[in-house]
Amino acid sequence: MANLRAMNLRIIGHPALALLLATTASAALAQQSAPEEKPVARLEVPRVELPPGVEKLGPRSSPAEATAVGQVYRIMRFDDGPDGINAVIALAPDITAQVRAAQRLPLGGRTVLVKDNVETRELPTTAGSLALKDNATGRDAPLVANLRRAGGVMLGKTNLSEWANIRSSSSSSGWSAVGGLTRNPYAIDRNACGSSSGSGAAIAAGFAWGAIGTETNGSITCPASINGLVGFKPSVGIVSRTHVVPISSTQDTAGPMTRTVKDAALLLNAIAGEDKTDPVTLEAKRGADYTAGLDDASLKGVRIGVLRGAAGIRADMKALFDAALEDLKRAGAELVEVQYAAPGEMWQASLPVLLYELRVEMDKYLSTRPGTGGPRSLAEVVAFNTANADAEMRWFGQDLFERALKTTDEAAYARNLATLRRLTRVEGIDKLLADNAVSFLVAPTRGPAWTTDLVHGDSSGDRSGAGYLAAIAGYPHLTVPMGGIEGLPVGLSIMGGQWQDHEVLKAGAAYEKARTAKLPAPTFARWKPAER
Repeated sequence: MANLRAMNLRIIGHPALALLLATTASAALAQQSAPEEKPVARLEVPRVELPPGVEKLGPRSSPAEATAVGQVYRIMRFDDGPDGINAVIALAPDITAQVRAAQRLPLGGRTVLVKDNVETRELPTTAGSLALKDNATGRDAPLVANLRRAGGVMLGKTNLSEWANIRSSSSSSGWSAVGGLTRNPYAIDRNACGSSSGSGAAIAAGFAWGAIGTETNGSITCPASINGLVGFKPSVGIVSRTHVVPISSTQDTAGPMTRTVKDAALLLNAIAGEDKTDPVTLEAKRGADYTAGLDDASLKGVRIGVLRGAAGIRADMKALFDAALEDLKRAGAELVEVQYAAPGEMWQASLPVLLYELRVEMDKYLSTRPGTGGPRSLAEVVAFNTANADAEMRWFGQDLFERALKTTDEAAYARNLATLRRLTRVEGIDKLLADNAVSFLVAPTRGPAWTTDLVHGDSSGDRSGAGYLAAIAGYPHLTVPMGGIEGLPVGLSIMGGQWQDHEVLKAGAAYEKARTAKLPAPTFARWKPAER
């Protein structure tokens, strides 16, 4: 982390603190309601100076303070160094004060890490780019303001795929010029998936109770699946996008990344809300309490559509998916085989829509942000990257940014957007649900993590998943851990219709209880094939 790497990590003697911290990691995980079969590696107390804003524990320290301090020590132990996870860019300067102020509020001082494309008042928001390294706006995004009001503690900012993975068609997920490369805690030579890679890796490593990710197409659900987490992409409009570095006005949303479905619902409660500066939030049919009914959620008699073709070509993935389907059946669900193949017309329209919206929304964000200096348009970002190519474009270029600057045909954009809405909504999820009389669609979220290759970029060869449907449609998509392949996590996707967010979460909670597969645990080491 930038703010921790600059510190002198001087070893200190503090027997009482060491004794307390020896139990803090387990206390932190207990607060997270972590499944018993998925332990996080035990904290080895480093006995180093705490960063500014984090006070040493004393006899009157509260459990919430002990948890937060333990998580900071855990970050210092596992995030830095040549084999560190490298998920956290910066810690907040007032963590202890935040915890004390939040303890009597609904979230009770639970710690949350925020992806570094979401503005927070105390830290710069860089989107991973050196062009925005000084982008200290002094304001909270509405979703962060909501989080604080609910009693959440903004622990720090997480690394991400630079510009949320929209700069280049040959990028490596998890890399940014500001934060470097995020590693997967389950195998540090494997990818953490983009663009919310830091948020996913951080929670898998036990660095906080929850994290905020953002998604345009797969950037919450992919890193959640690959890092063994619950990730929820809500219907677009449930959560405000104001003061979030944008890509798409029709697909962008923030959402929770946690260790359990109930925690995801609790975090969604905190960040959701109307925002008059983001009109789509005024149209949302928002639930009053997304945790309601989760404890006794049932799948008995629920018809679920199975996207068998989305299981890909791997035999081990198909076997794991089959086992998850058996769990659903034992829980009382009625499974219906659903046939779907994405039409080529959808793919032809998708990227032009994103590039058009990227140019419009990025110019809007950059031109209105507070402060002086730095780029005020996408064109200025492109110029900055060209001028600073050694640092910014060492591994990949900016062909998508350059194409976005040329994507200016408004009539073509309107036609493409109408095509996407028709194919993913009316003739997509809506039709699949109605024609098959099912409440949800299920599929594997994504295959296991691939080996990171900064030279050639992302090339997992995986053909599984159907989350693009929910992403482009703007509909809810939940991923829940369903097991592992060679020690690497894989998630089960549950998708529903627009505004069915609460129902999707309840289905996920019911599956979580019914799951029989053993979940892998992080190793914080390089991947090794299982002995047979």
